[in-house]
Amino acid sequence: MASRFEYFYLVEIQYLGFRYHGWQFQHGVRTLQGMLEKTLTFLFEDEKFKILGAGRTDAMVSAQSAYFELFNNHQLELAAFQKDLDENLPADIKVINIKAVDNQFNIIQDVTQKTYHYYFAPVKEKYPFAAPIMNCIHFPLDISKMKEAAQLFEGEHEFKYFMVGDAENKNTIRNITESRIEENTELTASFFPEKSFVFKVKGKGFMRYQIRLMMGALIKIGRNEISLHDLEDALQGNPPNFDKLNAAASGLMVKEVKF
Repeated sequence: MASRFEYFYLVEIQYLGFRYHGWQFQHGVRTLQGMLEKTLTFLFEDEKFKILGAGRTDAMVSAQSAYFELFNNHQLELAAFQKDLDENLPADIKVINIKAVDNQFNIIQDVTQKTYHYYFAPVKEKYPFAAPIMNCIHFPLDISKMKEAAQLFEGEHEFKYFMVGDAENKNTIRNITESRIEENTELTASFFPEKSFVFKVKGKGFMRYQIRLMMGALIKIGRNEISLHDLEDALQGNPPNFDKLNAAASGLMVKEVKF
């Protein structure tokens, strides 16, 4: 791909994912890639370009900090281009920064760490305005037990039962460098539940739906539907004695990507 283009830029963006059907372009639905390409086509007119994301995201997942690489054939004046791009994107996508990179940079392989946050709250009533960024769970949760369970994910484990798709002939071992649940003090609003929590996860890479399935297992722990031993057993690669729960996508946020 690099040989087709002369200039390479790393673009950092922030977005609310609630009205997008994930990152990757798909016909007939609104995606982040589709919206970005539509805007760049307008700005570049007839000039050829290409964009590549640092990773795919599910429908309705948001990002405080995410990246894509832009390939094109003329040198950009970065401050002016960032302003033009930001002004022409919809209000739910913000351009944070643009910098030039060389043709050796690989936006997928050069990622060293990804941090995800999952926001949730046990509630007795609906909070419709919180729905785009928080999973309001209509069930009592044992938060202390969930905190204990979250720590079990830390380290190198077998995650073949925490993914969607065929695990055969695929490396499903992942090393989680941080996994914990804390009270949420980062995102606050008058229309949020009075008390909410955040599941924080760090690692180099994650499989499809992995974090949402990890969160689903924690919800089952919090509901006393499964035990800590059940979770430990699944992380050793033993067939779980519980059904998977894919937690709602709208609670998930890409917090940080490091290269």
